[in-house]
Amino acid sequence: MQKSIVRQTAPASPDNGPAPAGVHPLLWRIYRARGISDATELERGLSSLISPDQMAGLQAAVDLLARALLEKRRILIVGDFDADGATSCALAVLALQAFGHRQVDFLVPNRFEFGYGLTPEIIEHARARDPEVIVTVDNGISSVAGVAAARRLGWQVVVTDHHLAGKLLPEAQALVNPNLPDNPFPSKALAGAGVIFYVLLGLRSRLRETGWFDRHRVPVPNMADFLDLVALGTVADVVPLDRNNRVLVYQGLQRIRGGRCRPGIDALFRVAGRNPVRAQASDLGFAIGPRLNAAGRLDDMALGIRCLLAEEPREAFDLASQLDGLNRERRSIEEGMKQKAETMLADWAPQDANGLPWGLCLYQPDWHQGVIGILASRIKERYHRPVIAFASAGDGTLKGSARSIAGLHIRDVLDEVAVREPGVLRKFGGHAMAAGMTLDEASFDVFCRVFDETVRAHLRPDDLRALVQSDGAIAAGEMTLAMARQIIDGGPWGQGFPEPTFDDRFEVVSSRVVGDKHWKMVLRPLNTDLSLDAIAFNAVEALPVLPRTVHAAYRLDENEWQGRSSLQLRVEYLEAAT
Repeated sequence: MQKSIVRQTAPASPDNGPAPAGVHPLLWRIYRARGISDATELERGLSSLISPDQMAGLQAAVDLLARALLEKRRILIVGDFDADGATSCALAVLALQAFGHRQVDFLVPNRFEFGYGLTPEIIEHARARDPEVIVTVDNGISSVAGVAAARRLGWQVVVTDHHLAGKLLPEAQALVNPNLPDNPFPSKALAGAGVIFYVLLGLRSRLRETGWFDRHRVPVPNMADFLDLVALGTVADVVPLDRNNRVLVYQGLQRIRGGRCRPGIDALFRVAGRNPVRAQASDLGFAIGPRLNAAGRLDDMALGIRCLLAEEPREAFDLASQLDGLNRERRSIEEGMKQKAETMLADWAPQDANGLPWGLCLYQPDWHQGVIGILASRIKERYHRPVIAFASAGDGTLKGSARSIAGLHIRDVLDEVAVREPGVLRKFGGHAMAAGMTLDEASFDVFCRVFDETVRAHLRPDDLRALVQSDGAIAAGEMTLAMARQIIDGGPWGQGFPEPTFDDRFEVVSSRVVGDKHWKMVLRPLNTDLSLDAIAFNAVEALPVLPRTVHAAYRLDENEWQGRSSLQLRVEYLEAAT
């Protein structure tokens, strides 16, 4: 795959003055390149959160839930089998219990038995719990049949979701989703955990206003205590970190760093070998989220939810250790699937990846249904084109998981495919960058052809060239541990608000291969006498021999070793300097 380093610049603005007081000029330059024009946009206090009053449907949900608590109705939380669903589910259970409600339980679909969302099958399965109220978290907006089935049984339904809706909406008593067309809530980027947090925030206000806590002698919960769960769900679901989400994530990270997080989250940090005192958003996305997700991918997400609900550190650690074991198994399965995929792709285009379809569809009968999403991500990253990986559902149908590239809304593409070839897709749903679908195995070849044709209609050849976004060069005097710490503390960084990346040309002073595939180097910026430790993960295959001079895109990083901290360049991309 071809890559290009592209320097991004701040958008034109009438105010290009100096950095605000207390903000380093380099950091202000970085913020400006991310669309920040006013220092108030950097505020991360809870007072900066958008008011729940702006969320359409929230008051209807609060009305129903307040009455459910008053009448001691049995509430069943129905979640999703990913990290966002698990954190949303745990948050709902814990908050309702903190409000003094004891008639609350949860149910999460097993992806291999029931598939995604509030399906009629899940409703039938839920009958054994005898609920009176169903609350969906991180799902439900497409569950037209499931909601109808619940209502026929006399159950009330509150849908809280953030996914894009289809043409029909479920007839629930309350629908809370910032992405519904008529919802004026300014932030469309909330994860499922963020949506249910807002609902619970509104419910707490209502209960406080009506004297609920005083009458039942229940301390008024501090909703900020649940933000570790919201932060984990938000980052793990890779939703854009707009201003509102940055506040939620920052406040959640502060609680993790301060030792005030759930025992289960603390345990997940420890089994991952990460220090919660130094927690960053990247830890949530690349270490904690995958271990939680492993339960839903290989087993049952109820294990992950129980870990998040655990009150005792020992129990939490035991459950986190089980999740860690599942994650190791997941990695092994993933590696085997990736090798098969690479063999397939080499057979299709042995000389040049440009010979591959623009919209890649991959399928092997023995692939694991719970791992196809990760496989699609890995192949997309390597070949920089939209990818759908499929696995057999065992009933003549295939389950597909799609990942897209910037500029291609994958759910809209699937919608076009469904219009061009009616009946080829049984069902589908998702976001701009990720989607899921079901189709008949007999329709696979037709789908692959139409998917590729539709992708080609939306992309240009240049779109298949990966861009490494850089914030430009920095002065040698800014390549310091102090600057690295300022940047780290200036986040949270993540989707839509990327961690600062710089680029420059360096002399390779020394180099060695570590772990068979990583370059460990000492680099010297040209025309300086500065020597900097650097590491380029997974770079040996693409660049097996290092030239004397390289052009590197890198991040300033703090490296800890034996209790000592030092500056290290974390190289994201490396090529021979021209």
